[in-house]
Amino acid sequence: MGTLVPPKFREEAAMPAEIRFFRFYERNGFLSNFYPSPIEIDGKVWPTVEHYFQAAKFPDYPAYQQRVREARTPDDAKRLGGTRHLPILRDWDSRRVPIMINALIAKFTGHEELREALLATGDAALIEANPHDPYWGSGRQGSGQNMLGKLLMELRASLT
Repeated sequence: MGTLVPPKFREEAAMPAEIRFFRFYERNGFLSNFYPSPIEIDGKVWPTVEHYFQAAKFPDYPAYQQRVREARTPDDAKRLGGTRHLPILRDWDSRRVPIMINALIAKFTGHEELREALLATGDAALIEANPHDPYWGSGRQGSGQNMLGKLLMELRASLT
């Protein structure tokens, strides 16, 4: 697979009120956690935000974290992160947002072109149009919490 380049928004074009994203290879895919943009956190390089996020569930199992980090694709990392053969981080539900914020900061401050593309979204609402995830995305009926979109909008505001 070649290097994916985030789209540049033309300044003269009207900014949409909302920008939807889901798959990393589709329009606005640079916003996806599956987008191939390595991040460095705690001295380790992770292929994608998804790799890091899924591995963070298993801090007591460094060998398993390494397996997740080396997963061939973000889908593979997500599958590995979904295992319940090992116990996940205690209080995961309260810790997952700060972990995600840390990963998003690394992504959008570690890649200038991604930072610029995020800022170029202006004040549009960012919506992860994931029909399968009502927490991070919009969910099947569009009434999900869209936490990923909200975190991206908060990050965008902090980068200006």
